[in-house]
Amino acid sequence: MLIGDVARRSGVSARMLRHYESLGLVRPMGRTEAGYREYSSEDIRRIFHIESLRSLGLSLSEVGRALDDPDFKPAELVDDLIRQTRERIARETELLTRLRRIDAAEPADWEDVLQIVALLQALGSESAGRRQRGALSSAVEVPVPVEALVEAALSETDPNVAGALRWALARSGDDGLALLAEGIGSPVAEVRKRAVQSVAEIPSGKATTLLRDALTNSDIVVRRCAALALGTRGVADAIPTLIDMIVEDTNDADAADALSALASDPALAEQIATRLVDCLAHSTIGSSARRRLTEALAGIPGITTSRALADLSHDEDRAVALTATYILGLRNAR
Repeated sequence: MLIGDVARRSGVSARMLRHYESLGLVRPMGRTEAGYREYSSEDIRRIFHIESLRSLGLSLSEVGRALDDPDFKPAELVDDLIRQTRERIARETELLTRLRRIDAAEPADWEDVLQIVALLQALGSESAGRRQRGALSSAVEVPVPVEALVEAALSETDPNVAGALRWALARSGDDGLALLAEGIGSPVAEVRKRAVQSVAEIPSGKATTLLRDALTNSDIVVRRCAALALGTRGVADAIPTLIDMIVEDTNDADAADALSALASDPALAEQIATRLVDCLAHSTIGSSARRRLTEALAGIPGITTSRALADLSHDEDRAVALTATYILGLRNAR
């Protein structure tokens, strides 16, 4: 079979067939009377083998080794090809993500595109200072797509950079809430924590709803963070978790402040005072926890609190009694 016929049958161009021959991959030994190369059925079979191996990503030199070297181990090469392919897919996926983010920002011109690229590179920098500057500038220059901000916020370990990213997300409104909700459901504890902290910075009704849902999360850190944020928003659902935080000595001062903020509503003040008093009367509550609960009563107005403090000023636990007496003195002085 002549080269033109082989090219039509195999789909490999005559030029490429000649290239294969120059590399020694195919060596047609037959010749016609006119001196033209004549390919045997074995030559054609080898051409198909070459094309099959090339389809796997092998270079022509690797194809030659695979076909001619009896000691060649295909498993090693296949493993290497798998690694290279994964790396290439990762690079291409990263490029696709970057292009989608640029497209989502709806740049008006190439100057906008370049600014977005610069900000995306800053957010991915190894320098914490550069990441922080990128987060802060994202809200005043060409806006960075919210997906990039959320991804950065959920992976950031530097507290200063994380704060800047949460600030930038808060300025973007509710756009990032769906992605942050996914973060709250992440199997990684640190990601869940960063996600709920980011939601806590967004002052919208939708963010409040998401924080309410977070109160039932299986992760206690998520529940506590949500409760602190909801306390400052006047959401009574946070009260049980806040009181538990005081009992368990976990951010108890912040929890007491959140209860105090909630207690600006008289109806909630009575509810909070009643819950605190009930906890104080519980037999399983230790001395330190009872003292912290008593201290929390200082920020709760109302008759229930005054009566409770009066009773506690005679408590058997001297630390609790002294704390209650001190708080009563401050309240009477006002």
